[in-house]
Amino acid sequence: MKKFLTKERTVPRWIVLLIDLAITSWCFGFSYFIVKQFQFPNILRGHFIVYTGAYCTVSVLVFFFMRIHTGLIRYSNTQDMFRIFSAILISSLIYLVVLNVMITPVFNIQSLNIPAVLMINFFIAFSFLTMFRITVKGVYCYMKKVAAVHRKKVLIYGSDNNAILVKQALEACNNDSFIIAGFIGHDKNKVNSYIEQKRVYHIANLAALKQKLRVDKLVLMNTQLGVKDKKAVLERCLRLGLQVLTVPPADQWMSGKLKTNQIQDLKIEDLLQREPIVIDTCRISKELVGKRVLITGAAGSIGSEIARQVLNYDPEMVILCDQAESPLHEIQLEVEENFTKEQIRVFIADINNFNRMYYMFNHYRPEIIFHAAAYKHVPMMEMNPMEAVMTNVMGTKNIADLAVLFDAKKFVMVSTDKAVNPTNVMGATKRIAEVYIQSLNNYEEKVLELVNPEQKFYKKKTLNDNKTRFVTTRFGNVLGSSGSVIPRFRNQIQQGKAVTVTHPDITRYFMTIPEAVELVLEAGSVGEGGEIFVFDMGEPVKIIDLARNMIKLAGMEPDIDIPILVTGLRPGEKLYEELLNEDEKTCPTHHKKIKIAKVASYPYTKITEDIAILGRITQNNNELDVVKKMKEIVPEFISKNSRFEDLDQSYESVKEEVTH
Repeated sequence: MKKFLTKERTVPRWIVLLIDLAITSWCFGFSYFIVKQFQFPNILRGHFIVYTGAYCTVSVLVFFFMRIHTGLIRYSNTQDMFRIFSAILISSLIYLVVLNVMITPVFNIQSLNIPAVLMINFFIAFSFLTMFRITVKGVYCYMKKVAAVHRKKVLIYGSDNNAILVKQALEACNNDSFIIAGFIGHDKNKVNSYIEQKRVYHIANLAALKQKLRVDKLVLMNTQLGVKDKKAVLERCLRLGLQVLTVPPADQWMSGKLKTNQIQDLKIEDLLQREPIVIDTCRISKELVGKRVLITGAAGSIGSEIARQVLNYDPEMVILCDQAESPLHEIQLEVEENFTKEQIRVFIADINNFNRMYYMFNHYRPEIIFHAAAYKHVPMMEMNPMEAVMTNVMGTKNIADLAVLFDAKKFVMVSTDKAVNPTNVMGATKRIAEVYIQSLNNYEEKVLELVNPEQKFYKKKTLNDNKTRFVTTRFGNVLGSSGSVIPRFRNQIQQGKAVTVTHPDITRYFMTIPEAVELVLEAGSVGEGGEIFVFDMGEPVKIIDLARNMIKLAGMEPDIDIPILVTGLRPGEKLYEELLNEDEKTCPTHHKKIKIAKVASYPYTKITEDIAILGRITQNNNELDVVKKMKEIVPEFISKNSRFEDLDQSYESVKEEVTH
């Protein structure tokens, strides 16, 4: 019985319509009896069946077209009551017309008492149809309450229309895992009032309410609060051990109804959110509209988001270049669903393959280039320095040189904060790439030489004729990128394993992927050439605190339900990242979140020679020689927690000998 009453739908809609018809028929007959003073012989001789049949026919048609039977009765509200009121009124008016136009002339009968019958019937029918719905709803609520012994109690944040929508939606989606205990918010004027039979509490009393009502969770609509206020509420919940659930804005509900799978646990990304960035879309649009845009690393976290955002500016063509087949296919399917297929070209290739890159440039002639292709995982690159050099340095040089050769208008390189005072191979390769990109804006040098490894291709171009502006963007970690700390922590928590942190004091800067890409597009649109743009990453986050918060967000206690294990720094890993080194300063730009780093410039000839030597050493597969050359090119590259630390000691010894 309990399961029957609490199912999502227990009877078909046509049965509800029949029940409404039966109630209406009985009410009309009873009203007729009242008017006739229950004189049954007179009633039967007075065409009672004709009157009742005609009224039922009119009523069922009106009820059907006004759809008063289509909603779930257990969730009836004042709107449903108004629809019933309107349906009975309209039925009565139509019935009077039918009575005078059709029934009276056809049957040659008088209908003097019918208006009185309709008036009495109006009140009786409305009362009984409403009572039927209230009874079903009451029984349903009682059965749900009986079944709620093991359900979690939740509070809904807010006391406005959005909060009421959330309450109604949660009740309608028939979620058996929780029961609504009330509303909570900051509005003191509404405290202790009732909304839909639920009390409104003040957020300051949340700790006491947790104990008194035994509340386990708080439900919040994503758009109810600004970033700052939302963060304050979330942090309060975390301190109290309250799990936070989020629901999307009402305009994102499926067919106007909230689905169970749209009620989600709060994500750590929500806790790390900052105020939305305001970018100059007009400036970016002028830069991209009608242009041919190349995105390398298009299958990666940053590259794929660049593709999504660039396509919003209606370019002539977007070339998605990557060597990862499956992820590239996924982003292709995604953007082709949302944008014109004719705008999109997919080019699968390795940026190290100069011939393939030359073919791509020659075939598509890109005007704007976003270079996001790179190896990024520090420990892996520490074990594979040759691959890091080939992709992050040589691959970048290939794309940059071809940009000059084919007169691309702008080249925007995506770099990293790990390039600042690098302590690992990955960071050092990115710094070398930065240096080379900057050098291409030095017009004192005469000739850019392009030579492929097999010596089958050779071209020269005078740098004085260079039309390409080279811009570098530098920022820290992005939230949720593949292989990063947050997805790893999330998987460990879901599996009930210990969350592994490399050091209790390690910190990192974080930025959402869309936010980072917005700033990349903004910086790219204003760059004149030679700049390294540094993004405001906010305050650094302690990774162990991040782990604790993620465990709490999952409804568990750190070090009790889920242990936190300190494993030690990985090869090449820093305790903290820097966006500038000690000798670098910044200049402000038009955007408060973007600054220009003042960095030392390197002559094009010198860095080109160094990269050529580095490339030859890489071909010999001697890791120590490769890293040693990298340290010569980037003197601030000091290895940490790495097998290459001995090279720094040898270098220092040589320096001391030379000094003495």
